[in-house]
Amino acid sequence: MPLARLSRAAPLMTSLVLAGCGSAGGAANTSPTASGAPAAAVHDGDWRTFDYNAQRTGVGPSRTGITTANIKKLRLRTVRLPGVADSTAIQLHAIDVAGKRRDVDVVTTTYGRTIAFDPATGAHLWSYAPKDIGNYQGSPQITTASPVADPTRHYVYAASPNGFIHKLNVSSGRQVWAARVTWDPRREKIGGALNLSGRYVVVVTGGYYGDAPTYQGHVALIDRATGAVKHVWNSLCSNRHHLLHPPRSCPASDSAIWARAGAVVEPGTHRLLVATGNGPFNGHTDWGDSVLELSANARRLMHNWTPKDQATLKTNDLDVGSTAPALLPGTALAVQGGKAGKLDLLDLHRLDGTSGGAGPRTGGQLQTLRTPGSAGVFSAPLAFRRRGTTYVVVADGAATAGYALSHRRLHQVWEHHTAGTSPILAGGLLFVYDELAGRLRVMKPVSGRPLASFPAAPGHWSSPIVLGGRVILPVGGSPTDNALTGKVLIYHLPGR
Repeated sequence: MPLARLSRAAPLMTSLVLAGCGSAGGAANTSPTASGAPAAAVHDGDWRTFDYNAQRTGVGPSRTGITTANIKKLRLRTVRLPGVADSTAIQLHAIDVAGKRRDVDVVTTTYGRTIAFDPATGAHLWSYAPKDIGNYQGSPQITTASPVADPTRHYVYAASPNGFIHKLNVSSGRQVWAARVTWDPRREKIGGALNLSGRYVVVVTGGYYGDAPTYQGHVALIDRATGAVKHVWNSLCSNRHHLLHPPRSCPASDSAIWARAGAVVEPGTHRLLVATGNGPFNGHTDWGDSVLELSANARRLMHNWTPKDQATLKTNDLDVGSTAPALLPGTALAVQGGKAGKLDLLDLHRLDGTSGGAGPRTGGQLQTLRTPGSAGVFSAPLAFRRRGTTYVVVADGAATAGYALSHRRLHQVWEHHTAGTSPILAGGLLFVYDELAGRLRVMKPVSGRPLASFPAAPGHWSSPIVLGGRVILPVGGSPTDNALTGKVLIYHLPGR
């Protein structure tokens, strides 16, 4: 369907005067836009992290202003970027920037430029670039980590390919602190989305395309206030609880933690769930190709699920950890995908089929079934409840499908032979970015019935956020993308 194309990206400003933060999001916004057109009266708010919450369910706000009645009225606004944001945008609603209150959307490009823009106009607000960006810009050394916003709404946290996490003021882009999470950023990549749990920023690391040794997947917890790395858990040499300096000091390599979702925070216990890629497994200090449950402070490995064919997966480069565990709401279950084209249903209380602790035991899943199109899963599955039933939507490079949970088993209820990145449910509608065809597809979440399809552009791992009468989607990217220009597409209701 035709869309009115509008490019309104203003010249990039390196800094703006600090003007304080606005009130908490969630109010209906009816103020006029910069063009003078009256804004549609829609519910607006915050989208502070990848997949909307620390549990990575993919379920956004129940009201977005976009409905089946008005979805075909969406228009297109394009924001040009000095790089590719191969990740997800976040948004903070009603923030004061340079004396004006506005929504602030933030993305991080592959070379670590973190850019804030106004989604109502496309105007750039501020940009932060690491001082050493010239050392790796144009090279395969990149990050694909989505940023995350602080609960106070005063700060955002973002990654850069030099191995640091940066705390930035949301009104100005000014850096507050930078924390190192790897001693060899040329081999250890910050790829998974950043997350928050209590006082900590939660960071995961993996390896680069090609798995050049030596590196180890690890989880690092950074104190939000001070920037100190408080806890580290290594998936290889897990008996060593610090950043391995250098990584080659551990005799084992790989076992990357690189899923789009990064670390998943379990509700209630705040335990951390991660999945690892190819690497050695011995059930004691090495935990390749496994689902791992860590204590809330990442000091202790509580439990693991490791498939019986772990050695075969390792040999054939079929990472379990190409995706993270997806929590099924209303249950103690999780779904784990991977490169092997399978979905495994896991009981979080008995990951390996027993209630014991972590160890060398393999197997124990409740169910194994094929992925959509039997393809590898590199996206974060969506999980939601509707009228007492739990549903899961999984997208991969071959198809997108919906599953319903019944009697601790998943049953496929619909499938489309269209690719997708991480699906999003917002305002009762299912949004899936088809990165191969370059389309944004909108469906009914339970039945999969198509509602609309919008032209976008090809991409890699980015996924949309939906709120305030807008769908915000970065596009472009590849596993080793060295592009220095990119864009964000904003599909918006008139006046939004």
